Amino acid sequence: MNLFERLEEDDYEQVIYCSDKETGLRAIIVIHDTTLGPALGGTRMWPYHSEEEALEDALRLAKGMTYKNAAAGLNLGGGKAVIIGDPRVDKSEAMFRKFGQYVNSLGGSYITAEDVGTTEQDMDYINMETKYVAGTSSGISSGDPSPVTAYGIYQGIKATAEVTFNNRSLENKVIAVQGIGHVAYTLCKYLFEEGAKLIVTDINKEAVSRAVVDFGATAVEPDEIYSVDCDIFVPCALGAVINDQTIKQFKAKAIAGSANNQLKEDKHGDLLHEMGITYAPDFVINAGGVINVAEEMVGYNQERAMKKVEKIYENLMRVFEISKEEDIPTYLAADRMAEERISKISRLSHQFNQPKTHILDN
Repeated sequence: MNLFERLEEDDYEQVIYCSDKETGLRAIIVIHDTTLGPALGGTRMWPYHSEEEALEDALRLAKGMTYKNAAAGLNLGGGKAVIIGDPRVDKSEAMFRKFGQYVNSLGGSYITAEDVGTTEQDMDYINMETKYVAGTSSGISSGDPSPVTAYGIYQGIKATAEVTFNNRSLENKVIAVQGIGHVAYTLCKYLFEEGAKLIVTDINKEAVSRAVVDFGATAVEPDEIYSVDCDIFVPCALGAVINDQTIKQFKAKAIAGSANNQLKEDKHGDLLHEMGITYAPDFVINAGGVINVAEEMVGYNQERAMKKVEKIYENLMRVFEISKEEDIPTYLAADRMAEERISKISRLSHQFNQPKTHILDN
């Protein structure tokens, strides 16, 4: 399948290649859909092995942002950018300013932000060339987004518990958390304060020790987390953790976490459905980050951001409702919910823009 066929198959709007020999910039911006508003999605910098690998990542991530923003109820479309290079050695002010010029040339159809391999400083450089960037140090900034993102995951876990155990309370629930980064640590605090019993793992032993001390968590080795006897498994590290090898080990009754792209393949979502394991689709439950960024764009207020993040509970309940009504896996139900919102707004916009014809009877 060539690029044009790929774009037509999944309704992508634009792919922009950005190249500048002087600064070493090699980037790809993908705008998937702007039905709901300008495409918002971060800029990722990564040492991709090939241009094809970088393009595939950008395409996948941009479409994912369309669904995430739609499901979160934001008036934003989906896009993503990737810069080919090692963020540890290849960065420069000139590179990011040149990239900012490319973003600016799109006239606001794409708004960028921080992502893997990029920082607030990089966003500041981009901001020197364009206003279409969030997460800068200027103006009203949200600061550390971890508390807001973690609060969204916490709300999602409570929704998952509601449909799995007929009770949203997490008191005495055994919850296994994979990965104890900034978001997961704050999440563990919420869970601990509600009375959950935590099992944790991470390749960072210091992070594990901190959770053990602060929350009375039980530590296990990274490869043991899938098979622990628990109520809810919470993946907060790598993607593709629900795969052929792990799915046979799960004893959890539900899966709900912050990691992106948790299903290695769609078939694994089908298997979870057949096994009766409640799965909270990642792009719905982990939308707190993008909701936070969207708030920055209108003048950040943390109380307002937290209120909007609380709606993740309702959004997930709607996903579970669709899944039950139509007897389909939750990942498909989440897609359907996002697609339905985009379709409705598209029809509304189309109707609004149509010339009105009035027929008068004599």
